[in-house]
Amino acid sequence: MKLFLTEPFASQWQDCDPFEAAFSLSGELFRDMGDRRTSRFEFNGAAYFVKTHAGIGIGELLKNLLYLRAPVLGAENEYRAISRLTELGVETMTAVAFGRRGWNPASEKSFLITRALEPTLPLDEYCNPQVLSSMGVEERRTLVRRLAQISRTLHDNGINHRDYYLCHFLLDTSPEMEAVAVSKRPLYLIDLHRVQIRHRTPRRWRHKDLAALYYSARRVGFDERDVACFLVEYKQQPLRQVIDENHRLWRSVSKEAEQLQRKGIRKGYHD
Repeated sequence: MKLFLTEPFASQWQDCDPFEAAFSLSGELFRDMGDRRTSRFEFNGAAYFVKTHAGIGIGELLKNLLYLRAPVLGAENEYRAISRLTELGVETMTAVAFGRRGWNPASEKSFLITRALEPTLPLDEYCNPQVLSSMGVEERRTLVRRLAQISRTLHDNGINHRDYYLCHFLLDTSPEMEAVAVSKRPLYLIDLHRVQIRHRTPRRWRHKDLAALYYSARRVGFDERDVACFLVEYKQQPLRQVIDENHRLWRSVSKEAEQLQRKGIRKGYHD
């Protein structure tokens, strides 16, 4: 068993089973995947999110292994990802409680509680062609470079997200940030349960992350000049060198982004 509790949960749960307490928390349900649930709740006057994992079952485990997919077995992967991103200086969630119990990966129970990041707005909801235009070229490019810096930090340290869309970047929209440039506001990377951490990020997974980011950025109004700015920062190379040396990278990213576009149309996510 693994258990990590900070206040106020350490004190409030000292005389009870923390797993039963975590699984019994009630609030606004955000996601219910059967074995995995995400809810927002309030505790001692503060807002939190709890993710509970009840075990995926032997059938789901075997199906994932059959299709050579890494199954999400519990909350520990996201807990580890939060810790690693924090070490690297990437803004993300703050874990305040975590537990894992059980030896069988198909039936283990786990939970993760994080502080609610409020008020925030997903970057793909904040940005649109009008907003990007009103930013001005300098501010827009600064935001693009910031996204590139985060991407480079992840990939150069063996991390890939696997759901690397703009919707998983939360922009601080608190009143005190109204006068602060968008590129200088806190920007939190979330939804880390599928993150992979290795000594080195394989090229294939770098490209998948970049394709997802490009696909979602293009949909809200970022253009090819923004792409060039992103690649210069991401590759840490002058534009001419980026153009001359990264044809394969960009072909791969563009191809995967087009596949995501077609998939989105096919599933009715967008036109």
